[in-house]
Amino acid sequence: MRLFALMLLLILGWLQYHLWLGKNGVADLTTTKKELAAQLQVNQNLRERNNEMFAEIDDLRQGLDAIEERARHELGMVKEDETFYRIVGEDSQH
Repeated sequence: MRLFALMLLLILGWLQYHLWLGKNGVADLTTTKKELAAQLQVNQNLRERNNEMFAEIDDLRQGLDAIEERARHELGMVKEDETFYRIVGEDSQH
C-alpha cells in the first residue's frame, strides 16, 4: 500500500511539473499571452497608419486641392501670376 501511495505521489509531482513548467504549460501560456497582446497592439498601430494612408490616397484622387496644398507646403511652389512674400523677423541679439 505504501508503494502504491508513493507511486501516486510521484506521478502527481511529475504531472504538476509538466503542468507548470513543461512544454505548453502555464509558463508558456503566460508568455504566449504577452506576445499576443504586443502583436495585437502592433497590428492596431499598423491598421491606423494604413487607414490614414488610404484617406490621403482618396483625398489625392478626389481633387486637386490636396495636390496643390502639398506642392505649396512641401515643395515651396507658387502659382502663376502669384507673388511670394517672405517676412523675416528682426534678430533679437545685436
